[in-house]
Amino acid sequence: MSDIPEKGLQLRVEVSPDFELELSVLDRAVRPPGPDEVLIRVEAAPIHPTDVSGLVGQADLSRAQVGGSAREPIVKAPIPPAARGVYAARVGRSSPAGTEGAGIVIVAGANVQDLVGKRVAVMGGAMYAEFATVKAAGCLVLPDDVGPAEGAACFVNPLTALGMVETMRLEGHTALVHTAAASTLGQMLVRICQNDDVPLVNIVRRPEQAELLRGLGATHVCDMSSASFAGDLKTALAATGATIAFDAIGGGGLAGEILTGMEAAAVAAAGGADRYGSTVHKQVYIYGSLDTGPTQFLRSFGMMWGMGGYLLTPFLKRLGAEGANRLRNRVAAELKTTFACSYAAEISLAEAIQPEVMSAFARRTTGGKYLVRPERR
Repeated sequence: MSDIPEKGLQLRVEVSPDFELELSVLDRAVRPPGPDEVLIRVEAAPIHPTDVSGLVGQADLSRAQVGGSAREPIVKAPIPPAARGVYAARVGRSSPAGTEGAGIVIVAGANVQDLVGKRVAVMGGAMYAEFATVKAAGCLVLPDDVGPAEGAACFVNPLTALGMVETMRLEGHTALVHTAAASTLGQMLVRICQNDDVPLVNIVRRPEQAELLRGLGATHVCDMSSASFAGDLKTALAATGATIAFDAIGGGGLAGEILTGMEAAAVAAAGGADRYGSTVHKQVYIYGSLDTGPTQFLRSFGMMWGMGGYLLTPFLKRLGAEGANRLRNRVAAELKTTFACSYAAEISLAEAIQPEVMSAFARRTTGGKYLVRPERR
C-alpha cells in the first residue's frame, strides 16, 4: 500500500461552544483501507438538501466571517439563539460531510483487489474530500461509459424514488402522490412511473414547475399557486385512486389536504361512508422539510389514515439485501436515462464553503443542484 497519499483535503463541519457554525477545508491524514475496504480518489459529490442542512442549517450567512488560507479556508457563521437547541448535540464535534459521490479506486484491501482502477459510486458520508476510505460492499461499480458527474448521485435520489414505488406496492397501494415534484428526485419519479405504468399525482408550487413536468410527459400535475388547486387535486386523486403520498414539504397543511382529497375520492368511489369515514386506508409519508414549521391538519378524512416519517436507509433494511441490490442494479443500468441528473454549477471544496455559494445552493431551487469536484482548484 505504498501508493497511499499521506494527506488529502477534506471539508469539516463543527459547532463551537458559543454556537458558531464552523466550516473548514483541512489537510487530513488518509486512512489506509482494511482488508474489505477501498481508498477512492473522489471525483464528484453532489450537494443534496440533506447536505445543505448539515452545511448551512440555520446559521446566519449574512454575518459569516471568512479566514484561513486559499488552500485551507475557514468560514464561521453565528447560529441564532432560537435555533441553538437543534445544534446542542453537535457542539465541539468535528464531522466530515458529503452523503455520496463517485471516484476511482486507487488502493484496495487484500480481499477486494479486483476493484482497483474501477470507477465506483458510494454513499460514504464523507465524500466532500479528495480521498475517502469506504467499505467495498457499499460500492457500486459504474458502467464504463458513465462519467463521474453522471455517477455521483446514484444513491439518494434514485433509490428514494424507487423506494417510494416499492413502498407503494409493499403496502398494497396502486398509485401515489408526490409533493415538491419538480425536484431532481421528482423528475426521476415521473420517469419511473411512466416506465412502470404507475399512476402518479405530482404537486408543485409554481406554474413553471408544472410546465416542466408536463414537458416530461406527466399526466396529473397540480399547482399549489393556482386558485383551482383544491379541485385539481381532488380530480387527480379520483382519476388515479392514489392512497399513498410522499411529502417533501413537511410543514403547513398540505399533508392533511392530501388525506382529505383521498378520503373524498374513496367515499365517492364507494358511493358513501358511515360516520367513521371510508374503509380505505390513506397514508402520507413526510420525507423532507422544505417548510420547517409544524405539520397542521384538520381530521376531515375519517379514521383509516396514517402519517409518519420516511427515510431511505431504514427502508432499504426493510427491503433486504437482495431487494436493495435489485434497485441498485436498475440505477446503474438507467443512469443515462431514468436517473439522469444535471447540475447548475460545479465547485471546488473551497468554493463549497464560500458564504455566497452556500447562500445560492441553500435556496434549493428547481434545477439549482451543485456538484463538488474535489480536484478543482
